[in-house]
Amino acid sequence: MHFMLDDQQRLLVRTIRDFVKRELMPLEETVESRGYLADDIAAEIQQKSRDLGLYAVNIPTKYGGGGLSVLDWMLAEEQYGYTSDILIRRAFGNVYEILLEGNAEQIETYLLPTVQGLRTCSVAFTEPAAGSDAASIKTRAVRDGDDWILNGAKHFISDGLYSDFFVVTAVTDPEAGYNGISTFIVEKGMSGFTIGRDQPMMGLRGTSHVEMSFDDVRLSNTHLLGLEGKGLKMALATLGRVRLAQVAARATGKATHVMDKMLEHAQDRKQFGAQIGTFQMIQQMLADSAMDINATRLALWQTASRIDQGEDPRASISMLKVQAAEMLGHVVDRAVQIFGGMGYCRDLPIERYYRDARIYRIYDGASEIHRVVMAKSLMKGDTSLYNIE
Repeated sequence: MHFMLDDQQRLLVRTIRDFVKRELMPLEETVESRGYLADDIAAEIQQKSRDLGLYAVNIPTKYGGGGLSVLDWMLAEEQYGYTSDILIRRAFGNVYEILLEGNAEQIETYLLPTVQGLRTCSVAFTEPAAGSDAASIKTRAVRDGDDWILNGAKHFISDGLYSDFFVVTAVTDPEAGYNGISTFIVEKGMSGFTIGRDQPMMGLRGTSHVEMSFDDVRLSNTHLLGLEGKGLKMALATLGRVRLAQVAARATGKATHVMDKMLEHAQDRKQFGAQIGTFQMIQQMLADSAMDINATRLALWQTASRIDQGEDPRASISMLKVQAAEMLGHVVDRAVQIFGGMGYCRDLPIERYYRDARIYRIYDGASEIHRVVMAKSLMKGDTSLYNIE
């Protein structure tokens, strides 16, 4: 067991970090002020990323993806975290592993074009009455001969205005409980499928989060993704990867970027004739932030390595999701304090980092829910959350 990056991993980190700094960071203020990313710019940064082999790195090479190990994928995602959500989506893709569950026709129709950047998918699991509790959905799909009739509603669907198809969870057998939920592929433009308003958010400017409704949407069996009744299991597996990559790894990268800004300011800013970084209260915030970031990164590497070894550490992912989300919140809060009034002012990006960080403790399962998951696992004897075997 070692914690040193090899040459290939260092090259991966350096390549992505340079790309983010050169191609994406200059676009952040434009996205923040306009609230969107122009399609021509999105296409340009996607092509540049694809030229470097940085698009869809989480998907196996046989489907055209990067084929990275989970650990290497997390190294990449951490670097993504240095920039804004919408720029990550457009430059590096947002290809969900749940599409790998498709049959040959679905792979050809949906997965491959998505890996090639020709199509875009969003997952539609969340409902007004079903957020962290993914099993409590009300959307229904009922058999009608060889077809399905889909009715219900979803909300907070990220990238919903941009995506052209969606993976939707729906109850197909109300009596079967967790085993009565299936997943369907629903394409934009289908009769009865309506994309509603873009729900305004505190942060994450540029990324749409839409409401959607299904009113007698007719789906053929070719739109059933995976086996009937296995949708919740597939959805939770997908959310596990999202929590690992889009929350834990990106939170670590974002906190690292913020830490760099804090340290630079602490060295440059002078008050009472001295660098503010020489004041003990500031030093404590810097030291605590460095400790928090380092601990989260090591936990991330440990969890990713366990997955690469074939384990399914669900409770560890929950623990990491909470740890990373709350770590980021602490770090950006300290950053605002260190920058003082300018940290609260929109003239600097610190204010934006603060707003963007707040959602990490809520989406993909609130911190409170994941603490329950951890506690239940502990009560069942899973000491791997805090001990070694």
